[in-house]
Amino acid sequence: MKPMPPLADEGRFATSDGVTIAFTLRAAPYPDAPRIVLIHSLALDCGIWDGVVGTMKNDAAILTYDCRGHGRSERRAGTFTAELFARDVAELLDRVGWPDATVAGCSMGGCVALALAGLYPQRASRLGLIDTTAWYDPEAAANFRKRAAAAREAGMAGLADFQAARWFSEEFRARCPELVHRALDVFVANDFECYAASCALLADADLRPLLASFRIPVAIVVGEDDAATPVGMARHLHDAIAQSTLAILPGARHLTPIERPDRIAAELLHLLRRARVTTSTNRRSKATTKTRRRSTRTKNTKEGKG
Repeated sequence: MKPMPPLADEGRFATSDGVTIAFTLRAAPYPDAPRIVLIHSLALDCGIWDGVVGTMKNDAAILTYDCRGHGRSERRAGTFTAELFARDVAELLDRVGWPDATVAGCSMGGCVALALAGLYPQRASRLGLIDTTAWYDPEAAANFRKRAAAAREAGMAGLADFQAARWFSEEFRARCPELVHRALDVFVANDFECYAASCALLADADLRPLLASFRIPVAIVVGEDDAATPVGMARHLHDAIAQSTLAILPGARHLTPIERPDRIAAELLHLLRRARVTTSTNRRSKATTKTRRRSTRTKNTKEGKG
């Protein structure tokens, strides 16, 4: 007889500065099950994780939520920063009674996860960094502000085609149009001022100084054809974070939790099983990994590992 799927509890809480955050807590499927928080990307909501949650729900307690200014959460624009969003996560963990958790984020959510691990290291036991970066180069940062200006002029719907092509491969857009349309519906429904503030968050974020301090298992995943946070950005994270692994998903673009949910779930489940290692042991392992990667880079890219 199959186990009953864990119950999902829909809730809301007020942050310390009075912003209402909507969240969904899926109960632990068994005693002492691992805990994981999933943080979504810019201008979307926790629905990007639906396919991943469907695969993981019998293996972990799962907390998803809509970032401030997004989805069902309060849309109060202001100065958004990765640090502010990280504080929201820490307060949400307090609200649900989790002392710590594995924290995984996609794109903007990855920046928030990095900030949380740096500012509240006791709250993050592991990190999943998906289609993300610690810093956008000056050109990319400027493009975020240009995109916000374009949305002001043409409306959010005016960016829909651009976003669909950036998020998903042609093959996926043809095969799963309903998932593409669902993501675009969420995007178009955004409050512009909150969208512009979130674009500024990404343009201004520089989390590179935090990376060397991490002493926890970290899984980095990126789509091979991700133009928003390219493979080079993922490699920088991998080189800078001691206990990190890197997986490159062939043919995928920027929103791999939607395009490749089974693979993202597999990477996160593997992360949940990883234990911390000592710094000296990790240095030897990392040196071996880098040597192997240099000699097999072309092969690894094709296979989806780097």
